[in-house]
Amino acid sequence: MDRILVFGNSGSGKSTLAQRLGRERGLAHLDLDTLAWLPEMPPRRQPLAASARAIDQFTAQHDTWVFEGCYTDLLRLLTAAATELIFMDLAVEVCVENARQRPWEPHKYASKAAQDANLAMLIDWIRAYTTRADEFSHHAHSMLFEQHAGNKRRITENLP
Repeated sequence: MDRILVFGNSGSGKSTLAQRLGRERGLAHLDLDTLAWLPEMPPRRQPLAASARAIDQFTAQHDTWVFEGCYTDLLRLLTAAATELIFMDLAVEVCVENARQRPWEPHKYASKAAQDANLAMLIDWIRAYTTRADEFSHHAHSMLFEQHAGNKRRITENLP
């Protein structure tokens, strides 16, 4: 029974891999972005308890799944149930280039133009990955990966 967590920096290929795994293995797929934020501008995180309830509802409806995201606080809620962790640990500049090539994500942006308008901020966010000290950081992801005693993989290059 597959229950997979895919995590890493923005632009690392989390969505691409998670969607592929979902298709190939018949797994329910959830992008944590869809439940981590309140629907308001400027963006503000949903309370952790509300996100946890949404995760619980999703896992109650699906025996097998793949979650993707950069939220170590949310990922920690799932590690005990996960059968595999996949850390997308690509170089920052590779992630920047991937973000520049990213297709429109209609579940996140109303239009491709709206997504493109956010690109400069996203690139700054990606470049701060190794210097941040929050739940979205390389340090937090590395600690989550290292502390997990179960099945895990670290991917350091773009997947074909």
